[in-house]
Parts: sequence; C-alpha cells; structure tokens
Amino acid sequence: MPKGRQLLDALPEAAQCALIEAARNPEPVRGLTHCFYKYPARFSPIFARTAIEVFTEPGDLVVDPHVGGGTTLIEALASGRNGVGIDISALAEFVSRVKTTVMSPRELEHLSAWARRLPNVIDIHKPSVEFTEYADLGYYKHLKHRSRWRLRKAIEQVMASAISLGKPRLEAFGRCVVLRTAQWALDGRSKATAVNEFRETIVTTALEMIEGAKDLRRAVRLNGRRPQIDILNRSAAGLEDDERLAELKAPKLVLTSPPYPGVHVLYHRWQVDGRKEAPLPFMIANRLDGAGSSYYTMGDRKFPELRTYFDAIRATMSSVAAIANSKTTIVQMLAFSEPRWQLPRYLQMMEEAGLREVFLPALNGNRDGRLWRTVPGRRWYSDQRGETPGSQEVVLIHQKAVISRSRLRDHLRLRSRPSLPDRASLARA
Repeated sequence: MPKGRQLLDALPEAAQCALIEAARNPEPVRGLTHCFYKYPARFSPIFARTAIEVFTEPGDLVVDPHVGGGTTLIEALASGRNGVGIDISALAEFVSRVKTTVMSPRELEHLSAWARRLPNVIDIHKPSVEFTEYADLGYYKHLKHRSRWRLRKAIEQVMASAISLGKPRLEAFGRCVVLRTAQWALDGRSKATAVNEFRETIVTTALEMIEGAKDLRRAVRLNGRRPQIDILNRSAAGLEDDERLAELKAPKLVLTSPPYPGVHVLYHRWQVDGRKEAPLPFMIANRLDGAGSSYYTMGDRKFPELRTYFDAIRATMSSVAAIANSKTTIVQMLAFSEPRWQLPRYLQMMEEAGLREVFLPALNGNRDGRLWRTVPGRRWYSDQRGETPGSQEVVLIHQKAVISRSRLRDHLRLRSRPSLPDRASLARA
C-alpha cells in the first residue's frame, strides 16, 4: 500500500476480518423481509448487518442515500439503529417502506386470513377491474398480447383484493405480494406463466412474506428498541436542506450501493418477452414512473466519459458530507464497467465532495488495499463492452475530510460547476 494512505487503525482486527468475510460471503439474499421484492443489484444483508455492527451502536443513525430495495434499513431496524433512506425512485420508496413496516399481531392475522382467500379471488370467468388511469398512461405496455390476457386479469383481480384490505399498511403489504408474484411471473420470461401457476405461487409468496414480517417483528422486539425509520422519495443531492432531517443527529454510518457507473441495470421496469420494458411494477405499487432509465442511474450511458453520472455522484456525496461529521463512516459497495479509469474518476468525485478514502490495515499488501469481491454468475450490460460474464465489486470506505479555508473555497467552487471529461475520456469518445 502506498505511503500516505489513511488507515482505520482504531478498528479492531477482528472487526476488520468480520467485515472482509461478510463482504465476500457468497450466500444468497434471504431472511427477515429482504425477499419481499427482488430489487436489482441488491447487496448482501450479511454485509449490511456486519457493517452496521462494526461501525455503530444501538440508537445510532444509519443513512442510505441510494436505498433501493431497503437492505440497509431492514438491518438497521433489526439491529436497533435508526435509519433514513433516500431514493429518487418511487418504486424503491414503496418497496423499502413495506419491508420496514413492523406489523402488529392483529395485522398479521388479518393478512394470513387474506392469503388463505387468495385462491378464490382469481377466476378467469369473473370480471376484473382495469386500472384505467394507468392503462391510459401506458402501464399495461406489452401485457395486452393475446397470450397474456388471462395473467393480466389475474393480476387485476388480486390487486383489487389487496385494495379491499382497507387500511393503508395492509393494502401496501397486499400490493407488495402482488408485486413480488407478478415479477416472478413476468420479468425475464419469454413464455407466459399459466394462471394456475400464478394462483399457487401468490398464496405461497403471501405466506412466506407474512413469516418474514413475523421474523422482523421478533428481531425488533428482541433488541428492545423501536427504531425510527424514515424513507424520502427524492434525490440525495441537496439532502442537507431537507426540513424533514433538520432535527436528526449526524449519521454514524452511511451505508449504500449507488448506481454502478457504465453498468446497465434496469431498476424501474420489468423485461417482458425478452427485453421489452414494462412499467407495470409502478402500477401495482400505486406509484408513478414517467422517467427513463438514465433518471434512475444518474446519467445516460451514451456518454463514454459518463459526465452526467459523475456530476450527479459528486452532488449526492457532497450532500452526504454536509450531513456527516468527523465520526461518520461512509461505506459504499459498487462496480465499474471499466474500473481502470472509472475508479480513479469516482475517487476524484469523492475528494471533491469533501471525503477522504480510508483503508483497512488488514488488507495492507493485498491488491490495491481495497476490499474487492467477485460475484459469480452475475451478468451486467455495459455500454462499453456489451454483456460481461461476471462482476467485480469493491467496497470503498470514506470519512469526512478536514478542509482548510482555502480548500473550502475550492470545494464550494467545484460543487457549483459541472464535471468535465478528462483527456483519456475524450480520446475514448
């Protein structure tokens, strides 16, 4: 490791080893409410839990400025930590909110009775209610094919049943059951799912989700606290000016997995019939989409230098730095389509945001001193290389930099100007 790098010397070796092992743990996502919806590019609950235990104490605040499927918030809640999640996607906000709702025993009984009624809800010979407003906005796209009318009708019938649960918390849970089952039935499938399969699966899914909600309730009761979890549907840029956070202390940990630069991940839609994009998940969640993929990935991949992405990540992490203090640790897990030039550029944005990178002493002498992990079998789509056979992810650790007055002036100037592509990026363009 080159001289001059900041080390996390105060972190016990056992804690460092636990963090390294958790980051590289190959176990699939499972437990608590994590499987309520398969949000793309989820990171491991084992890693999230370990990072929270290593860097925080019960009652501390954990923030995720790119909350996605809510992994950070679920583990914070189960560990007795307060949490704030931010995401520009209304779908992410919905999913994270349902996953972090602690249901009462009476609510769970009500949901169990509803799950047992679900097989009788789906009847192709009975009418269903088309959600006309969403249909007019194109949310039924690619679902009106003659091979899918039965499945579409079944989805409408169970959605109506979820709405009939009446209370907002119960309805949201019911919609999430429909969301998870419809994702299984449609996303990435080239052949239509039979209605009987959908009927059986939605009951199984509902019962599994109810058990997950019970597990979350037990975990919260076990830690003896009732943490406060807040989820904001907005960009993380400018977060420091949000009045909803005005009374909160600085976070002890910022734990996040931002969109990966140059890597195509479809966060907001499903792929029906191969790669036909369907905005149906927003309709099921009773949310609006209305934006293209670049809205959720912080920049259009058509720009080889990824200028809009790096502008956005600098803005969001500048806001993270603004709400942090000297005791805050910022942990990010991400991947790059071309790490050779994208990683240095990303680190440059962190520095301009007012953050300094720190390293685990336990990794001294290993590769570049950073915590890397291999994700076997994962297939990303990048604008540079098309389909790639696997993914290398890296865990970056930062703390708030101490900035002199002259550097503060430079820092504010950098925050106010757009990022410019470097010469190598221009050459690639």
